[in-house]
Amino acid sequence: MSINLKNELYRGIVSENPLFRIALGLCPALATSTSATNALGMGLSVIAVLTCSNMVISLLRNQIPGKVRIPAFIVIIATFVTMVDLLIAAFVPTLYEALGIFIPLIVVNCIILGRAEAYAAKNEVLPSIVDGIVMGTGFALALTLIGSLREFFSAGTLFGFAIAPFKYQFILMILAPGAFITLGLVLAAINFMQNKEA
Repeated sequence: MSINLKNELYRGIVSENPLFRIALGLCPALATSTSATNALGMGLSVIAVLTCSNMVISLLRNQIPGKVRIPAFIVIIATFVTMVDLLIAAFVPTLYEALGIFIPLIVVNCIILGRAEAYAAKNEVLPSIVDGIVMGTGFALALTLIGSLREFFSAGTLFGFAIAPFKYQFILMILAPGAFITLGLVLAAINFMQNKEA
């Protein structure tokens, strides 16, 4: 089976972006995007879980009875989430403290379960792995964009480095309303650009 990587990347990052196009995973996107580092950490965690769970679900798709497929998917996803959670706690404790409960909540993230049900359970292993990587990458990039904007407008920094020519603090952007405002502005910009191209 041949896979067109360019088309797959376009699908995951642009046309079917989980956050900007399908609006899945809004809870972690809004809660963990207080900084670019936190957003990237959550995005990489989602890529790892999504890719590994897609692979295993695709491998076992013919062995899992239809009546228990959702509980089976959740057990598989929870296994990988636990592994990622323990690895982050061991090797990146500051990120672990910043993300808190949102790492274990990846188990019930609509993106992970949605891709398992809609794609991995119906396709072979290699396309399922590619799907996990590209959809996870689309989510991670979207999350990092929101986190970068919020961090810049709240503190004038990006990944912890000062990039604004002057020091300021727009505290609203680090709070929950700032997440909604940022997401709304990014979605408006995307829609404006797409309408302009059409």
